Amino acid sequence: MRVNEEERWLKRERDIEGIEEERERRDDSYEEAKMCGIALIVSGIRLTPSSIIDKAISPSTKSESVAFTVDDLKAALRRRGPDSLGSKRVLLELEHGSSSKNEAVLVSSVVEDDETDSEVLFVGGCREMGGHGSLDNGENGVHGRKIFVEMNFIGAVLQLRGEDPVVQPLVDTSVNILVYNGEIFGGIEIGSNRNDAETLMQSLGGCCSCYSHRDASTCVGKNIPELLSSLKGPWGIIYWQDASKTLWFARDAFGRRSLLVHWPSPEDSRLLFTSVSPPCSSSEALTSEALLRCLFLIEPACGPYIFFNSLSCLVNETEDGSISLSYWEELPCGVYSLTMGGIHIAEECIEANTYLHTKLRKHEWTNSTLQALIDWERKFVVPTHEHLHSSGCLIPRGLLQSLMFRPAKLALAAMRESVFRRSIHNSTFQEGSVPIAVLFSGGLDSMILAALLHECLSAKYDIDLLNVSFDGESAPDRITARAGVEELKRFSPSRRWRLVEIDDVLSNLVVEMKHVMSLINPAKTYMDLNIGTALWLAARGHGWMYEASSDSNDGLYKRVRYKSKARILLVGSGADEQCAGYGRHRTKFRSNSWSGLQEEMKLDMQRIWKRNLGRDDRCIADNGKEARFPFLDEDVIRVLLDSPLWEIADLNQPTGTGDKKILREVARLLGLHDAAALPKRAIQFGSRIAQESNRKNFGSNRAANMASAGSVEFFGS
Repeated sequence: MRVNEEERWLKRERDIEGIEEERERRDDSYEEAKMCGIALIVSGIRLTPSSIIDKAISPSTKSESVAFTVDDLKAALRRRGPDSLGSKRVLLELEHGSSSKNEAVLVSSVVEDDETDSEVLFVGGCREMGGHGSLDNGENGVHGRKIFVEMNFIGAVLQLRGEDPVVQPLVDTSVNILVYNGEIFGGIEIGSNRNDAETLMQSLGGCCSCYSHRDASTCVGKNIPELLSSLKGPWGIIYWQDASKTLWFARDAFGRRSLLVHWPSPEDSRLLFTSVSPPCSSSEALTSEALLRCLFLIEPACGPYIFFNSLSCLVNETEDGSISLSYWEELPCGVYSLTMGGIHIAEECIEANTYLHTKLRKHEWTNSTLQALIDWERKFVVPTHEHLHSSGCLIPRGLLQSLMFRPAKLALAAMRESVFRRSIHNSTFQEGSVPIAVLFSGGLDSMILAALLHECLSAKYDIDLLNVSFDGESAPDRITARAGVEELKRFSPSRRWRLVEIDDVLSNLVVEMKHVMSLINPAKTYMDLNIGTALWLAARGHGWMYEASSDSNDGLYKRVRYKSKARILLVGSGADEQCAGYGRHRTKFRSNSWSGLQEEMKLDMQRIWKRNLGRDDRCIADNGKEARFPFLDEDVIRVLLDSPLWEIADLNQPTGTGDKKILREVARLLGLHDAAALPKRAIQFGSRIAQESNRKNFGSNRAANMASAGSVEFFGS
């Protein structure tokens, strides 16, 4: 890291005094923010096989059969974005050119969505579409031309700032269309009283619209991959660039916003994108009693390997007994394009007067700083003896402590700025209300987030701390949460901290777990289900809190029902991956020392989009809440990656000391000395949902451990 960058972070870390003024300035500068559910349905194209999706479109691959309506899809998106819902359809019609009868031109038109939403979109995996709002290549289109491609864009919006409603999809004067889910914290200038979606739409409209996008030197202005590579923050987009007849879709480099894809398959030739998988509405639903039998082994024949075809379209059993691919998959992080054709389209690109052939391309990130974060190569990995035993060096004690805490101070400054960016909210919230909550176990990560949120949030607001337990007061996370609140009260006595205690048991959650199975799709293990259920309950915010008794002056408190209305939820995802918080990190360190630890952490960071973030985003957003991940801010990642590995963690030290070493030092710098000594505990274990799930599904924790329950899929494999 360059010296001037270090000084900037350290200056920021020292300059807490001016944070109130900066907060007010930012709240005035940003008029609107939103979290969205987005989707796109594309009919009438045939993808040329490529390395990106060879498996998905191979003729020998069997894809599951599903059935849901556009209404089902919109309903799932509406749960993410309850404030507005819109849709636009783009029709690509074929017009024969005058210069050659073997060439044709694609002409686009945008039409308003009509009342076709209740049509079954997919039945048995593939359905011939016809009638209103559907592809019918054998008939004339809206201008007497044949419709070859139809694209249905859908957007649902959760308004977080501003009073004027924003409706997606956005359409500009050049007939470009955007559906966007995310927040921009840098890369393009967001003007006063502008929202990020409108600004991004304007920036995309100014990008080069050449057909190749292969050589930046031939592009007029910035090209789209270059623009998207410059963005900081979580985002997923789908964008139609009309001039080049190109469909762009992309997901940020760390996958902090969910975007699922169904690649065209022999069973279903359509291309689909969505923020969340809709439940299967047309398949035969399991009754609550049947679901109980399978989930909780009331009938032992169900076993731990369960086939749930009717739950969430996860799998489909074929006639030969094999299991097909999941219908949905996480879109890998990156920027992709599908060009429908140049100015002229050769007739041989059109198959049997039915499909338009197009090729999928994946573009490289053009920002070298971003690429370095993706590559996740650390410069300083293996320490010398002096690095680990610097206390024996002849360095003055004060200077030694300053040097030892320098990485932690840099990390604290970056984390404070990250929370600051993510604490911007609707300024119309009243005093005493709760705009932002923290997913709270009372552990190291959530304590740091709570303390930093206190520093970044106006004193007039309360802070909700959402804590989930499946074992009442006995769950480890409930115990540490209550202790953590007491430490936070000492840290900031003036703030009103609301510990929201969310209690439940699995046997009461049959319907809810069926819904969560749909949300975590395509994830499909018991561990995913346990984590997803805990996150979903936390985000829902229905629980209990303690308040002073109104009829007593002796300091007594009563437990009352409470529902958190915070629309923003800070989550500690990314802390364990970057700071060696998992047990597998210690195992790898024992066998392969520092280099092995670095490679394991790198693997975790490069697969976090697939294993964690999409699932977590969907489960939290389903309650109309936006998940924000401060530890996965680009600047936080860069500061941690620039730090020597031995400053991040020292797994020669015992648990609770050497793991997440740098975060423990950050906690001490904040004055959270009790939290700094707490061991790592995952939400499924701290809430004890895993223990209850193991008893119900495997008979006991011991049997579950023998079966490696965490990786067992809850359908046949």
